[in-house]
Amino acid sequence: MLGLKSVVFPACSAICVLSFFYKLLDLRRRKWDPALFALLVAFFCKGVSFALSTPAVSAHVDAFFGVPNLGALGIHVMGGVLSSAAILITIVYWVYPAAQAIPKVRVRLLGAVLCGALMVTLWWIGNEGAGGRTPHYLLQNAHHPVTASYLLVYVAAFGASMIEIIRLCRRYGRVSGRTWLWRGLSFTTIGATACLVYCLNRASVVIAVQLNVSPLDWEALTPIANGIGITFLAAGLTMPSWGPSVSGVRRRVTNFLAYRQMHRLWSDLCAANPSIVLSPQETSALSRFIPYDINYRLYRRVIEIQDGLLALRPYMYPTVAGTGPPSHGQADLPGMQGAAAEAALIVAALEAKVRNVQPPQEPLSVSSFVPSDVDYAGEVCRLVGIARAYSAFAKQGSGGQQEGRQTGAAAVRR
Repeated sequence: MLGLKSVVFPACSAICVLSFFYKLLDLRRRKWDPALFALLVAFFCKGVSFALSTPAVSAHVDAFFGVPNLGALGIHVMGGVLSSAAILITIVYWVYPAAQAIPKVRVRLLGAVLCGALMVTLWWIGNEGAGGRTPHYLLQNAHHPVTASYLLVYVAAFGASMIEIIRLCRRYGRVSGRTWLWRGLSFTTIGATACLVYCLNRASVVIAVQLNVSPLDWEALTPIANGIGITFLAAGLTMPSWGPSVSGVRRRVTNFLAYRQMHRLWSDLCAANPSIVLSPQETSALSRFIPYDINYRLYRRVIEIQDGLLALRPYMYPTVAGTGPPSHGQADLPGMQGAAAEAALIVAALEAKVRNVQPPQEPLSVSSFVPSDVDYAGEVCRLVGIARAYSAFAKQGSGGQQEGRQTGAAAVRR
């Protein structure tokens, strides 16, 4: 058991240290933010408590100060009472306006101070009769009334804070209006639930010793619950800060993939109408695979593809075009629908332009190429679908392109 704690608790302490220094960077922009200050206190207290929870560290602290079981007191006061109160204060400032949050914070601070003072008093009295240092302070001394009272105060303070954290996160998460705050509160709920399991496990010690059952039999639950708890708490409490960056990276990756998928269609349209290119792009083959300034480049590619399609209007046939979203692009081609039909139409139009053959009918309207009721994201998805279908024709070689041309011509003859 001590071996498991020697591995899990240092890892938990490292998570707290990393989270502390990550949030410490925000002090440059938010020097007077009480929620940030409370969060730093929470990570600091949790980090110290997990360091003290490591058996070798707590033994060294007890020996250094010459006070047996002093490390256990630090674990419970800092890791249970102070840190949980600080986390709760952070969430109170997140979900309530400042005017409502301040009186609630005062109540929770007062409760944490009173519980901490009571625990120190009970520990001091109980430690006198403990008979020296014990590796498992609560488990090995729970049969003493004073230590049992100390344990129950600790569990009550820690557990009550976790219950309140769960309540606030569940109540205000979805109405917060911020995606990453909601996700962070959801992760915090999971972490607080794991900590609550630890509290119930500790409370069961009082009953177990009365039944002459050794609580050491299920002590493995302590490092497991704490490890899960602090992992989700640290992730959830810092998620509102780093979450938007993740969304930005994901958006850039998605845009780069869309940019690459549109390349073949864009390249052929540019070859047919070089004037659609705003400025020289992709001066080397390698530059196409480097996602620099990808949001702007994708935007330019969408505009240039739209311009290229508009330039092909004189060579396209209304009988094979769609009429706009949501059925836009569902061309009346045999065996084809949606993006595949539009791709075949583009193949036929490019061939017609090369041969300088214009249809005898009216050209397509602008709305056939740039739907008015589709936003930018929807237009990117639409063009990606067309580009994929167009690339599929291109991969088939001249036979596939000839098929697309014949299909478009057949529709004209009808």
